[in-house]
Amino acid sequence: MKWIVTLLIAILLVLQYKFWVGSGSMAEVSRLTRAIALQKQQNEVQRERNAALDAEVNDLKQGVEAIEERARSELGMVKKNETFFQIVDE
Repeated sequence: MKWIVTLLIAILLVLQYKFWVGSGSMAEVSRLTRAIALQKQQNEVQRERNAALDAEVNDLKQGVEAIEERARSELGMVKKNETFFQIVDE
């Protein structure tokens, strides 16, 4: 009878070890849960960035005004018979 109790205690200790430390343990589940939450946040940031880029691409494909605005602001282009004035603050 004594050896059965010892065997059951040993089995309990092995199961407890796997539960707290082994593969699929509580510590690993907690770490993976935190990693999933972090990845979801990063995905949301990237999703918003992709939506903004998608809107910009659609705007550039459909509208001449967007192309003209970009040429003026980023490339410094002006139309024919147009005078460019640059105001410099001191």
